[in-house]
Amino acid sequence: MINNVTLVGRLGHDVELRFLPTGKPVTRLRIATDASYTNSDGQRVEQTDWHSVVVFGRNAENCRQYLGKGSLVYIEGSLKNRRWVDQEGQTHYATEVNCRRIRFLGSPRRDEEAPVDEPPQELQAMPEPPEEDVPEWF
Repeated sequence: MINNVTLVGRLGHDVELRFLPTGKPVTRLRIATDASYTNSDGQRVEQTDWHSVVVFGRNAENCRQYLGKGSLVYIEGSLKNRRWVDQEGQTHYATEVNCRRIRFLGSPRRDEEAPVDEPPQELQAMPEPPEEDVPEWF
């Protein structure tokens, strides 16, 4: 069986770096991809799809340092479907890309405040996800 995803798109927001209780960095990126086609009336139609991508470890730290809203990225990963029940008993479903490889395309971010050596105090510790599972707390 093959579970591979390849995306080239732009970030929809600035990167927020968080940390698991183990200290492992993690971030969730929202990536926009677009396509266009001509409909039956001859009109050109633009379509944008949004993808949720979870990035761990050093790759997550590099995302925070070098990427910002609008940055162009290349993502390789696998699809992960999740189901969870919230505090009100409502069942939620999500499909995300678990990033294995990311390449930054275009110019690096120019934000001087971006580098992070240790977790900011205002970020809460997150629960450790089960092994081989994408975190559901995003």
